[in-house]
Amino acid sequence: MTHKIHLAIVGASGVVGSKMIEVLEERQFPIEKLYLFASKRSAGKTVTFKGEDIEIQELTEDSLKAPIQIALFSAGGSISEKFAPIAAAEGIYVVDNSSFWRMNPEIDLIVPEINHDQLKHPSQIIANPNCSTIQSVLPLSGLTKYGIKRVVYNTYQAVSGAGQAGINDLVNKTTDNFPYSINDNVIPQIDVFLEDGYTKEENKMIEETRKILGIPNLPITATAVRVPIHTSHAVSINVELEQPFDLDTIRQDLSNVENVVIVDNPSQLEYPLQSKAVNRDEVFVGRIRRDASVENGLNLWVVSDNLRKGAATNTIQIAEELVKNGLV
Repeated sequence: MTHKIHLAIVGASGVVGSKMIEVLEERQFPIEKLYLFASKRSAGKTVTFKGEDIEIQELTEDSLKAPIQIALFSAGGSISEKFAPIAAAEGIYVVDNSSFWRMNPEIDLIVPEINHDQLKHPSQIIANPNCSTIQSVLPLSGLTKYGIKRVVYNTYQAVSGAGQAGINDLVNKTTDNFPYSINDNVIPQIDVFLEDGYTKEENKMIEETRKILGIPNLPITATAVRVPIHTSHAVSINVELEQPFDLDTIRQDLSNVENVVIVDNPSQLEYPLQSKAVNRDEVFVGRIRRDASVENGLNLWVVSDNLRKGAATNTIQIAEELVKNGLV
């Protein structure tokens, strides 16, 4: 990356927006000027970026214009619905963290390690997948050569996935965000229930996995659970493959996926822990074992920092691809 970019963050005062600012500095993204936008409530606050204090501005319909070239959105679906098209009409590439655009057939849904080639000719608005989906599809992408027959997800998701309100419920022992106390429970509900009894979060994982892997009719089921952990999600993945496999080869296949790290030594009690994934960008995979109850069955335990790879880092990786491909 040689030239510098005018980049905006929409939702800069939120948990993910703050993490984006941190990751941009860590990864030395080539920024000419950083523009920070949020609601009127947060306007006027300052954020330090590379030693410079930057004031957060109120987001209005006139905010997103040249010279801004890329806008990273993390302010909720209604904000993305309204303001992403405004930015796109100005020629700005939008990378959106909300779920609003993800299943639109005209919009790219990107995990760069898997489908970065789509960003050579991207849609003007690019969707960042759900946090649990991102960490799940990375190891699954290493298994597609065997043919994926069916996937069962069970998630164990940190409260930070619900933003500051979720964190506050854990820290303050309140129920302002979650329907029950998260301090002495795991709650088998993330997002609202749909007519079929699944939650919206579970449906996101199912539909987004199919789109990212390019397997539109892949049988998938999911149960998404909130757990009393601040940061990092875990997902238990049961996958049926079409072809026979050798476990040592599977471990090698998974380790060959960029940013997947194998932590799988049960004799030494070594397996991925959510506490060890915090502030890391890798996806950690362990408890790799055969599921003998079905033909060609496999179990995986997958852990990743939901605020980084599950949100901020994946978004910034997409922006890096736009720069790399000379699109901005």
